Amino acid sequence: MTPQASTILRVTVAVLLSSVAGCANTPPDYAAGWEASLPPDVPMSAADNGAIYQAGQDVRLFENTVARRIGDTLTIRLVESINASKSSSTTTSKSTAIELSGPTIAGRPVTVNGVEVLSAGVDNAASFDGSGSSRQSNSIFGDITVTVAKRWPNGNLFVRGEKWITINQGREYIRVSGIVRAVDIEPDNTVPSTKIADARITVAGRGPIADANAPGLLSRFFNSRWLPF
Repeated sequence: MTPQASTILRVTVAVLLSSVAGCANTPPDYAAGWEASLPPDVPMSAADNGAIYQAGQDVRLFENTVARRIGDTLTIRLVESINASKSSSTTTSKSTAIELSGPTIAGRPVTVNGVEVLSAGVDNAASFDGSGSSRQSNSIFGDITVTVAKRWPNGNLFVRGEKWITINQGREYIRVSGIVRAVDIEPDNTVPSTKIADARITVAGRGPIADANAPGLLSRFFNSRWLPF
């Protein structure tokens, strides 16, 4: 191999490895078309503040002090438990038999040494038997406090937040976002994660432990779907 061809080969491999590494480190985007359906924004009429009353800072005398404004905190109780299983089985069979008798001359079949000739037959048989099964189980339990990022005229709240926990050299984090109905908030300012619409819950980590559980650069390259062989 000439020096020029060797240099081109090294550059090509380096570009492929860097592209695969970049794809592996980039978090996947959420599928388009699954965004939450949001109510239209209604312009709010301006109100004059009084000497004591301040718009947006009022507290109801006969209501629980729960999240209702942008910036308020809300505790999410993570109670996710999902079990999914699927199995399939398929069995098919088919057989075909065709017999073609030979011609007759003077009402008698043509024979050679007593054996009928010029006759033909076709036999065909095919069968298929396949089965498959899949099972997945996930569970998340815990609490995380988030903040209200937006409130719509119908009273729904868009909340989001994250929690980072550092233990030794490892960092674990939980991220939660979604839409909460104000009527689903409990008097203690909590709401179960099962009542969050368009919920997005991420539990992951960074550090030596997380890196040890991830495949190496060459493993990602050879397991990539873009590998031509």
